[in-house]
Amino acid sequence: MIIYTFPIRTAFIDRDLEMIRPEMKVKALEFTQSPTKLPFYFILQFFQLLWFLPRTTQYLCFFGGYHSVLPVWFGKRFKKKCIIQAGGADCMHMPEIDYGNFRKKWLRKATIYSFVNCSLILPVAKALVRQDYKYDQEISAKQGLLNLIPDLNTPIEIIPNGFDTEFWKDQNSPREPKSLISVATGTSKQSRAIVKGYDLIEQLASLHPEMKITLVGDENYFTPYSNISVLGKKSKDELLTLYNSHQIYLQLSTSEGFPNALAEAMACGCIPVGSSVGAIPEIIGSDNLILKTKNYHDLEAIVMTIMKNDQSEVKKKSRERIVAQFNFDNRRNLLLSQLANP
Repeated sequence: MIIYTFPIRTAFIDRDLEMIRPEMKVKALEFTQSPTKLPFYFILQFFQLLWFLPRTTQYLCFFGGYHSVLPVWFGKRFKKKCIIQAGGADCMHMPEIDYGNFRKKWLRKATIYSFVNCSLILPVAKALVRQDYKYDQEISAKQGLLNLIPDLNTPIEIIPNGFDTEFWKDQNSPREPKSLISVATGTSKQSRAIVKGYDLIEQLASLHPEMKITLVGDENYFTPYSNISVLGKKSKDELLTLYNSHQIYLQLSTSEGFPNALAEAMACGCIPVGSSVGAIPEIIGSDNLILKTKNYHDLEAIVMTIMKNDQSEVKKKSRERIVAQFNFDNRRNLLLSQLANP
């Protein structure tokens, strides 16, 4: 049995479980993101891992952090394989924007211990291994695991995310003219909003009242602009409808691993505009849709060019790229191959 641990349950976790369960027995154990609950969850997790130990063949963790320390320790102590899927914040040190595991002393120690002592690291993007960061000039250029843990010797294999492109598809429905959409959770916290690039989106809205922008994921996010609609978390079916009613998807993150919503929106025929961080350029695959540095005027130029030109071919290519490069079967096969030999 595989013990799968994670700090919070997300659509990504559900998709992994959907991939694994038909082939292998897996037990999902959620941890916590609340600092005040950490002591309780460490105790709870210890006894959970102890209880399942006789039936456990290996451990799988999404992200490195507090929740991966005990699975890694159990793996070393009882000679069981422990895999960590690196996802983003666990590979970053960006105190300038209050982001990344390495900016906090004890979280940094937990993260380093986990990555150094686990059996295998499976990042979702090459940029999480090592990157020369240039998007925001105020942030340190040296990011990624090998820059932050120079003596890291744990084997690393990159497995990108994969998507069900039979579900996420262009329904050929009418799209609102000059409409843009972005999806992110927790953006009512200012630092999180900046990480997700909402400061640039606000600037775009203020100078272009004719644009209709939808921000999905946190109903408590405040904006003073009437041309921005704020929606809370949505189901898969609701997101499918939203993607299919908008022209452009914005992924203007200051830092990112592999943004799922970007790929989902592209599969639905949205034209992507993204920052040059993490796997975003690799997902989009078109240089003229990438914001190289955090500059509003460059963003405005990209968006206006899209709106002035015929979009049909760009829409088609966006979907084709996700189908060809980031499909569900590819990720499932790569992940299962790593789990097949505990």
